[in-house]
Amino acid sequence: MLLGSIGLQIVNPQIMRGFIDAALGGEALDKLMMAASVFIGIAILQQIVSVSVTYLGESVAWTATNALRGELAWHCLNLDLSFHNEHTPGELIERIDGDVSEMATFFSQFVVILLGNILLLVGILGALFRENWTAGLVFTVYAALALLALNRVRDIAIPHQKARRQAEADMFGFIEEQLSGTEDIRSLGAVGYSIQRLFHLQGNIMRHDRLAHFKSWIIHNAIGLVLTAGNLLALGMGYWLYQRGAITIGTVYLFIHYVNLLEQPIWALTRQIESFQTIGACVERLNELLKMEPKVKDSSLQLYPSAGEWKSDALPVPMAAEKSAIDLPSTHLLTADANGAGALSLAFESVSFAYNGDDSVLKDLSFNLGKGKVLGLLGRTGSGKSTLTRLIFRLYDPMQGRILLGGQDLRHIGLQALRQKITMVTQEVQLFRASVRDNLTFFDHSISDAQIEAAIEALELSDWYRSLPEGLDTQLETGAKSLSAGEAQLLAFTRAFLHQPGLVILDEASSRLDPLTEQRIERAIDHLLKDRTAIIIAHRLGTVHRADEILILEEGKMVEHGPRKDLLQNPESRFYKLLQTGLEEVLA
Repeated sequence: MLLGSIGLQIVNPQIMRGFIDAALGGEALDKLMMAASVFIGIAILQQIVSVSVTYLGESVAWTATNALRGELAWHCLNLDLSFHNEHTPGELIERIDGDVSEMATFFSQFVVILLGNILLLVGILGALFRENWTAGLVFTVYAALALLALNRVRDIAIPHQKARRQAEADMFGFIEEQLSGTEDIRSLGAVGYSIQRLFHLQGNIMRHDRLAHFKSWIIHNAIGLVLTAGNLLALGMGYWLYQRGAITIGTVYLFIHYVNLLEQPIWALTRQIESFQTIGACVERLNELLKMEPKVKDSSLQLYPSAGEWKSDALPVPMAAEKSAIDLPSTHLLTADANGAGALSLAFESVSFAYNGDDSVLKDLSFNLGKGKVLGLLGRTGSGKSTLTRLIFRLYDPMQGRILLGGQDLRHIGLQALRQKITMVTQEVQLFRASVRDNLTFFDHSISDAQIEAAIEALELSDWYRSLPEGLDTQLETGAKSLSAGEAQLLAFTRAFLHQPGLVILDEASSRLDPLTEQRIERAIDHLLKDRTAIIIAHRLGTVHRADEILILEEGKMVEHGPRKDLLQNPESRFYKLLQTGLEEVLA
C-alpha cells in the first residue's frame, strides 16, 4: 500500500502535464475532461491509500510498544530489591510508560514517513531523469547535498533530549514520594519545601527542553535554507530548458511540481530526525534499563510470554517458570497431612550478609528448624530479623554460607516455586483496588469460590465474610477507609491460608488490634500454623507462647538458640532474663 501511494503521487503530475500540453495544443474538451477526471480520481485514491497506510502503521506501532511495555514491566519485576531501593516507582513508571509512549508516536509513522519518503525521493528523481537527464542529475546532486546536511546535524540534540527525559523521571519520582508521604509532610510543615523542590525539578526540565528545542531549531532552519535553494533551482532549470526548446510548458510545470513534491520527503525526513533526537534518548534509557541484571539469579528459565500467550483473566506466567529446578513438597488446601508432609524444614549454614558490602547485618548465622516446628525470633530493632526473612524469600542472596529449604539450597530452587511455598503476614496489609475474591487469591483465578469459602470457614471468619455487602464480589479500595485494621488482618490470614505455604512467617501480625479481634486472629493463627513450619518475629511476650524454639539475634549474631521450654527452665538463659525483665522494654 505504501508503494502504491508513492506511485500514485508520482503518476498524477504526469496526467496534469498532459492536460496542460493538451490544453495549449487546442485538444477537444472531452479529452481534457477525461484527463481532469482521471487526475481527480487518482488524487482521491491516493488519499484513501495514504490513510490506510497510516492506520496500519499506528496498529503495528501500538501492538509493538504495548508488548514492549509488558516486557519492561516484567523485567523490572524480576530485578532484585537493591534495584528497587535505588529507583522510585515514579521513575520506573516514567521509563516504562513515558519513554515507550514517545516511541509509539515515533514508530507509528516511522515506516510511512521515513522509508516511504525515501522511496518517494528515489521515485521523483527517477521521473526527472526520465524527462531530462540534465535536470535529473542536477536535482540528484541537490537532494544528496540536502541529505548530507541532514546527516551532519541529526545527532546534535540527543544529549539534551536524554537529559530532559531523565529530568522528567526525577520529577515523577519526587511527586510519587511526596504523595505517598503527604500526611507527614503536612504535619511537619514541609509543604513549602516540597513545592520549592518541585519548582527546581521543573526548572531542570525546562533548561534541558530549551536546549533541545534550540538544537532542533538549528536543524529546522538549515533545511529551510536548503529547500529555498531548491525552489530557486527548479525555477532556473525550468526557464533555461524551456528557452532552449528542450521541454514544454507542461514539463516546466512537472519540474516545479516534482521539486515541490521533493520538499515533502526532505521536510518529512527533517521532522523525523527531530523526533529521532527524542527517540534516541528513549532508546538509550530503555537499553540501560534492560541491561540491568538481577543480583539474585533464578535457576528456572524466565521467559517473557509472547503476545499470543497473554490471558485477559489472569496474570502472565513466564514459560517454564512453573517448572522449578527442584520439586518442593506440596501442601494441600484444608487437608494438611497428619505427618506434616506439607511442612518444610529450614536451615541457615554460616550465613553472612551486608547490604552495602561493608557493614554486616548478619554474621555467621547457623541454625536448623525442623518440619512443622515454630521458631520465635527475638531481637532489638536493627538486629537483623527483617534481613533474615528477606534472605528466605531470596530478595537478596547471602554473601557467605547457604540457606536450605526442604533440604535444598535456595539458589537451586526456581524463584516462582520458592515463593509459592513461603508466605508472610505483617502488620501492614497490602490491599488492591479489586474485589475481595481477587484480594484473597492474589488474582489467581484457578482458586474456586468453594475453596475460598472453605478457607474462610476453617479460619472462623464466617462472620466477617457475611458482613460483606456483596460477598466475594465486594470491591475494595486501596485507601485507609476500605477495611479496618482487624478486617485487613483477617483478609491477610485467609490470603496466606489459600497460598498453601510450607513455611509461614508472621511479623507480629496482631500487635495493633483490640483484644476481641486479637483473640479471633490468634485462633486463625493456630489453624494457619497447623502442620506447617513457622517463624514468628516477636515484639511482645504473648506472641512467643506457641513457639517450639527461640532464637535471639543481637547485632546480626545469634546469641541464643534452643527449645523454648528448656530456655524457660534455665535461669542463665537470655530468654529467661527477657521474660523476667519484660520483653517489650528490653526489645524497645
